[in-house]
This record gives sequence, C-alpha cells and structure tokens, in this order.
Amino acid sequence: VPPIVHLLNLYEKFGFHFDHIYGFEVSFTEPNRIFSELLPKKYMHSYHWINAGVSSEKGNVLNPLDSILREFHKDDFVVIKVDIDTASIEVPLVRQLLEDNAFHGGVVDQLYFEHHVKFKEMAPIWRSAMKGSLKETFDLFYGLRQRGIPAH
Repeated sequence: VPPIVHLLNLYEKFGFHFDHIYGFEVSFTEPNRIFSELLPKKYMHSYHWINAGVSSEKGNVLNPLDSILREFHKDDFVVIKVDIDTASIEVPLVRQLLEDNAFHGGVVDQLYFEHHVKFKEMAPIWRSAMKGSLKETFDLFYGLRQRGIPAH
C-alpha cells in the first residue's frame, strides 16, 4: 500500500473523507501505474494528480504551496504529506511552511514529513539520502509547531 493511501485509510477510520487530494511527482510517472496499480478507485473522484516535476521555487506553478495551499483557509481541513524522497525539494518546501507567515495560524492542520537525516537506525532504509542531524529535525519541527503547524 502506498504511504499516502495508508494515511488516507487511517483518516477514514476516524470518519474523515477528503474532498481534494493533490499528488505531485518529482518526475514523470507512467499514468497506468498510478491509476491501475496504486490509487484505489474510491479516491478517483477526489484525486488531482500533477504528473510533472514538483518545484520548491517560490512562485512556481509546480510549487504546491504557491499553486494550491494559498487557496485554502483556516476553516478548511488541510493535511500535507511531504514524501517526494528528494531532500533538495522536500526541505525547501517545509522551510517555506516555516518561514512564510501566510501558512501560519491554522491553515495547515497536520503536516507529515519524513526528514531523512543521519540516523543510524534508519541507515539501511534511507541509505545515501541521509543529510543533516536529528537536532536539525527537532529544531525544524519545533519551529513549525511554534507557528501553529502540527508537524509529525
């Protein structure tokens, strides 16, 4: 089960159903694989898939924070899962959430982010993707939480 589907299933157990689910790819992915192998049919009506390289560049139409998140408000239930497995894009996106006041104060209800830092226990899985330290992770998550973004 893909991680996003696992997360959606978990929310469903508590009665949450999402009107919109946005998926960005880091690079082109074969559509047949997504729609026939990975995405359960029950999510087809709410799934918006952007099959182009996601960008962390501020103002870029392929930056999900600029192109989508700015359209939501405090009364919307917004869950973000940053799982691109490309630190050069993931970390700047999460830093934008930290540094841009427009995203603070309740716009983002939950943030899920797997920060691939140097951590011995995760080395067999993360391998060469590990950059930075656990202290950087704690500082990042603490900063997000201080700004009203529940980060996990």
